[in-house]
Amino acid sequence: MSSLYSARNVCDFLPHRPPMVLIERIEQYRTDFLEASVSISELSPFYDAALALVPNYVGIEYMAQTVAALAGIEAEQRGEPIRTGFLLGSRKLTLSQAGFAAGQRYHIRVARLYQEDSGLAVFDCQICDASQQQIASANINVFQPQQTDAYLAGELSL
Repeated sequence: MSSLYSARNVCDFLPHRPPMVLIERIEQYRTDFLEASVSISELSPFYDAALALVPNYVGIEYMAQTVAALAGIEAEQRGEPIRTGFLLGSRKLTLSQAGFAAGQRYHIRVARLYQEDSGLAVFDCQICDASQQQIASANINVFQPQQTDAYLAGELSL
């Protein structure tokens, strides 16, 4: 486990930029695992004032950005630039509450289950509240090509 990354700005490891950076900090890192966190407020992206929460479906993006932060840390360790990745889909998605409540801090944990040389990978993801109760989970499938521009231009395929 490394606290070296918790002192850094999460934006250092993401291809995203505000206001689309949804996770706030890195809590724990180790090989094939990252824990990030987010605190919900009225200023949080996607906050619904009528419901006083961020809707639960935003949880999949919290998970995806945590995977992206893990990929960003790994890229930095290899001396490579941060690359864009793609969320391909999810399996076993479970959302046990309507959303993420204002005034609460949530922990997003991602663990790599499988990765191919092509850039395809599967992660086991959970979101827990401050009492460590799991409130969302999924296996998410991602793809991070070596040459993003060539992939987007249709010159490469999965």
